Amino acid sequence: MRISEITAEAHRLPLHRAWDGGVDRNDVVVVRVVADTGQVGTGFAWTPLIGAGAVLALLRDDCPAALLGREVNPPARWDELRWHLREAGTSGLTLMAAAAVDIALWDLTARAAGVSLVDLVGRRRDRVAAYGSGVNLDYSLEELLEQVRGWLAAGHRAVKIKVGSPELDRDLERVAAVRELIGPDRLLMVDANQRWDLPTAVRALAALERFDPYFVEEPLPADDLAAHARLRERTAIPFAIGENLRTTAEFEAALQAGVCDIAQPNAVRVGGITPFLRIAELAARHSVPVAPHLLPELSTQLALCVPRAGMVEDIDRASFAALGALARPSGVEITAGWANAATGPGHGLEFAADLAPIG
Repeated sequence: MRISEITAEAHRLPLHRAWDGGVDRNDVVVVRVVADTGQVGTGFAWTPLIGAGAVLALLRDDCPAALLGREVNPPARWDELRWHLREAGTSGLTLMAAAAVDIALWDLTARAAGVSLVDLVGRRRDRVAAYGSGVNLDYSLEELLEQVRGWLAAGHRAVKIKVGSPELDRDLERVAAVRELIGPDRLLMVDANQRWDLPTAVRALAALERFDPYFVEEPLPADDLAAHARLRERTAIPFAIGENLRTTAEFEAALQAGVCDIAQPNAVRVGGITPFLRIAELAARHSVPVAPHLLPELSTQLALCVPRAGMVEDIDRASFAALGALARPSGVEITAGWANAATGPGHGLEFAADLAPIG
């Protein structure tokens, strides 16, 4: 099969409740790649608030020259496309554009073979653990506890809440209340979203240790590996990082520095399925599990295939399904704290035709 056509459209997905910092929407750029056989694959780029228009421009104006007439071979096309886009940068927006194409090519390949994406990549397990997660630092304590009660009612045995309040006492009160609510046998994770500096992180983690956090996510700015290494010397709490690492080289540096205990690549931010799988193999060589960041409909499918799987993130009311972005159920389900996928051919993500357009 050869690529004969590429189209891209951007859409706005309003959130049910704004995330911390005023993020009131997620934008999705949907790409369709048509083969000369007539078969179609669907891919997407995803971003909260910023960048959809720039990704759309890259896909419409710059990507086709590297793709049209070429064979449908996701890894080969990904390497060539990244090289083609290098003058606009080798990370960030160009990787998000490459991700949309790459996901579409994997979907197209699976559809042509008549198999699910999971079985094309290589299924290693039938289910993977999931955890309840929310962007909730601005919630009142009672709102936070009500959200956690919802996760427990859904069967989750692991939850993650935000920390990084201006006052450490506020974080401690909230973590203590959630720990009391979920009990000692469920997993509790905390996510600082890069809000701390090194002295603050040292004090915070020392105070949080008594609540037995399973991991702390992004305790420091993502690109400051030296500070992570210094913090590692001061705490035994595992570090989960990766949602703001973009390249295989960045993950390799974090793994070699010994500051990535749980790797959290976002399949769109790293450039798609092809580099995601490369990062997962790299993490496995360092005995580090992969717990994909957000995008549960795709992340679940990839987590079923990686050598070492952690948990997938069941983000509160912000999956594509919860935002009304899909024309029909994807085949990915999260129930009783477990995620599984039965998608039929391809990845099962069919975006609704009536989504609000942007750009």
